[in-house]
Amino acid sequence: MKHWIGLLIVVFLISESWAQQNAVVAGPVTVIRAGVLIDGVSNSARRDQIITIRGNVISNVADAGGFLPQNLPPGATFIDLSQATVLPGLIDAHTHIFLQGEDPAEGGYDIQLLKYPLAFRAARATVSVRRALEQGFTTLRDMETEGAGYGDVGIKEAIEGGYIPGPRLFVSTRAISTTGGYPLEGYAPEIEVPKGVQVIDGPVEARKAARQQLDHGADWIKVYMTHRSWVDGNGDLVSQPTLTVEELRAIVDETHGWGKKVACHAYNGEGLQRALDGGCDSIEHGLLLTDAQIAQMIRQGTWLCATLSAYLNGWSPADTEEGRHDRKRASDHEASFRKAVKAGVKIAFGTDIGGIPWSEPIAQEFPHMVEYGMTPMQAIQAATSRAAELVEMKGRLGVVAPGAYADVVAVSGDPLANIKVLENVGFVMKDGKVFKNDLILKH
Repeated sequence: MKHWIGLLIVVFLISESWAQQNAVVAGPVTVIRAGVLIDGVSNSARRDQIITIRGNVISNVADAGGFLPQNLPPGATFIDLSQATVLPGLIDAHTHIFLQGEDPAEGGYDIQLLKYPLAFRAARATVSVRRALEQGFTTLRDMETEGAGYGDVGIKEAIEGGYIPGPRLFVSTRAISTTGGYPLEGYAPEIEVPKGVQVIDGPVEARKAARQQLDHGADWIKVYMTHRSWVDGNGDLVSQPTLTVEELRAIVDETHGWGKKVACHAYNGEGLQRALDGGCDSIEHGLLLTDAQIAQMIRQGTWLCATLSAYLNGWSPADTEEGRHDRKRASDHEASFRKAVKAGVKIAFGTDIGGIPWSEPIAQEFPHMVEYGMTPMQAIQAATSRAAELVEMKGRLGVVAPGAYADVVAVSGDPLANIKVLENVGFVMKDGKVFKNDLILKH
């Protein structure tokens, strides 16, 4: 009898210990009533939904039915978005928070590296991330600091520590290219000027650079597989390749060993082919994709982050060499994107904002994606559940569903009828906390 009593006590203590370790910590309860819900995964919207949030996690999504606000549990916050369309927090998978556009009147790209102190650039990056959050982008994959070293790691830490408002950041720090493969350029050869990336030559240096960046906080490694591009005598787009396949493979092997991924800036041609053969995880831009390269991307599971907007602004006059180059890039890009969509390439929303001034709307990318072959729902999914899958946060970001982080946005119109309404996000919640509410008052 004593034996059984002792055994029961042990079982009780073990069970109690397990329950304590696995108990869900109760947080404040917030209930949102959504007039229309686009959940990031479903191919159709749902009407009159109740989203229950505990702390910073969505606990339930259900039809409103006979829901009455007065029946909420004591202390719960009710947010009435019954006249709005509710979506998951948006994700931009290609940004540059340390860039502020490249206005020639202000000195273009070069002045940002040559004259602006890092503290000044970090202050402006603080403004950039706030602007992103104000527009409903609750997550960014930032694709290098352009000469600002590991500044993105610091901004990420400041956001996570609650010191400044901003999206969740996945950062890639310095990025990697080769000698002759990145600005600054055009200065007297006897003057050593800073470069916007970490320069490597050879597989050993490539692997070491990846190790350094990963050790200093990179979530992704960004590699430039092409540099400058031009239109040749036949009217074809040509891009200068940079890293060899062996150099890229060393980076990919090292990065994958850390459980991280590699993004490759690649316009077209040999450099893009080397990116695919070297095992990159995402192609950034992909201005001119061949049918064979599209097939290889599908076979390998390679993502495309096209950044259409970056190539549709600021064209030089049509009768200039630069103008012909601008228009060729844009026309090839449109054709490639259409083929990629039709073929079923995995596509994540990205803008290259930073190269585009942060004063412009991030959501300007959506209409281009729709014009070039996506349905509005596909474009929204590219900026929600698909982008979340790219950053390996499937089910936690980019969806309004139980178990996901409570990143929720809302607009007053219907983005499935007019995708441009996403340029005017009126409600933003990140991590269960309301950051912006221009639509209604919470109760």
